[in-house]
Amino acid sequence: MSVDVYIRAFSLGDVLGLVEIANNRNISDNLSDGFSNPFTEEAAIKFINETLSSEVISRFAIIYEGKHVGNIGLHPQTDIYARNAEVGYFIGEAYWGKGIATKAIELIVQHGFEKLDLVRIFAGVFSYNKGSMRALEKCGFEFEGISRHGAVKNNKILDVHEFAVLNPRY
Repeated sequence: MSVDVYIRAFSLGDVLGLVEIANNRNISDNLSDGFSNPFTEEAAIKFINETLSSEVISRFAIIYEGKHVGNIGLHPQTDIYARNAEVGYFIGEAYWGKGIATKAIELIVQHGFEKLDLVRIFAGVFSYNKGSMRALEKCGFEFEGISRHGAVKNNKILDVHEFAVLNPRY
């Protein structure tokens, strides 16, 4: 089944749509604390402006059937890890289970390997988020291990399942 998904750069026209999909506790509970709840219009403007001012655009809107339904981005590492990036993403709750995350992950991995010449892309997923783990595995990410008590979110200590995919050119 082919899913009509693509990723594109953000614009300030995405502010209200971003607030609509991101202002959701079920979304923010799976993201870093930088994506707050409530997620306000001011937070969306700040996020988009930061993205647009980056030297290399690495955060994108996920578009499904012509509508902004989520975000995906690569977070490049530094120093000896500079050819590595962490992938982060979310899909609006109304769009879960449609294969959108899987397609968006495929697209961002292709971008990371072809345009940014990354060697490795990795992701950390809270232990309860089985859907996210499945999406990564469908895209060739391999389970590397568990960071026991690797994160604290909403005052809960969580295990983080670590996944990575390697650039086949290396």
